[in-house]
Amino acid sequence: MQVCRRWCSVQGRAALVVSLVCGAWPAARAAETPAAAADAFAQNARLGRGVNIIGYDPIWKDRARGRFQAEHFALIAGAGFNHVRINLHPYRDARLDAQHTLSDAYLATLDWALDQALAAKLMVILDFHEFTAMARDPRGKKERYLAIWAQIAERCRTRPPEVLFELLNEPNGELTPELWNEFLREALALVRRTNPNRTVIIGPGQWNGIGQLGKLALPADDRNIIVTVHYYSPMEFTHQGAPWTGQKDKLGVPWDGTPEQLDAIARDFDKAAAWAAKEKRPIYLGEFGAYDKAEMAARVRYIGAVARAAEKRGWSWGYWQFDSDFILYDIPGKRWIEPIRDALVPPRQ
Repeated sequence: MQVCRRWCSVQGRAALVVSLVCGAWPAARAAETPAAAADAFAQNARLGRGVNIIGYDPIWKDRARGRFQAEHFALIAGAGFNHVRINLHPYRDARLDAQHTLSDAYLATLDWALDQALAAKLMVILDFHEFTAMARDPRGKKERYLAIWAQIAERCRTRPPEVLFELLNEPNGELTPELWNEFLREALALVRRTNPNRTVIIGPGQWNGIGQLGKLALPADDRNIIVTVHYYSPMEFTHQGAPWTGQKDKLGVPWDGTPEQLDAIARDFDKAAAWAAKEKRPIYLGEFGAYDKAEMAARVRYIGAVARAAEKRGWSWGYWQFDSDFILYDIPGKRWIEPIRDALVPPRQ
């Protein structure tokens, strides 16, 4: 494939580290006949409705301390969701060494999550969620980024098509849209060495902003790609009370679902849909939601409006997030936040 030829031209220490991590490409494996590549549009349709999970769960440090348990995969599927987006923070692996080798414990937890999700008949997106570190020092972290993707890709080489890779959540900061276009091509080429037919998810720079699709440059010869965008507009509503956005004391912002507010969503989504039609790429709305400091009825109106707008355009989506803030499920209380659940997956009449 063309992407593999591009990878072979990569120079420098990052390429050497990836080679050391992956090992030489065995001749026997190269002779294998891979299964046919999945159709990205069909894969996107199968993704349907989903939810982000376990990104900030202590399960990655100690399985015994995990909030999220095996039973939650079945609960998610039973509620009508079709996939989970697993938010990976591999840089936080306490045993990550100087050669960027992930620990056996981290990889075992990853295997467990994949096994449980697939057993529950859920599709899985493995989302590389180290956006903060990559934004601050992309060139300094590039070697580690590629080396870890090499390990994940090799580890998941035999996983079924129901497992998808997302190259990086919300590129931003020093990882500019132009630099991200370079990084994504290298990471994609690396993944294609071991997973030539894996469906890969890639979004634009500047926080996967829905208005940034025009700056995204994907390899034209790789059609097994789903494009992701995130949507939290208007931020003064969706992130009211959120301390990391400087809105800790800004509360009581309404969202009433007025014609003007609904039109704003439609305009944003229609622009993205027009780009997708032109580029012949499917769209995955990988994150949306409203922080739980907003009034519940307003959250329900907003979340339902965004989900239906995505579905109307044939997009899949993943709600942010299962527990913690933006909460969909109360793990200690063992209960769904029913108004949010029903806004996402309306009960059958």
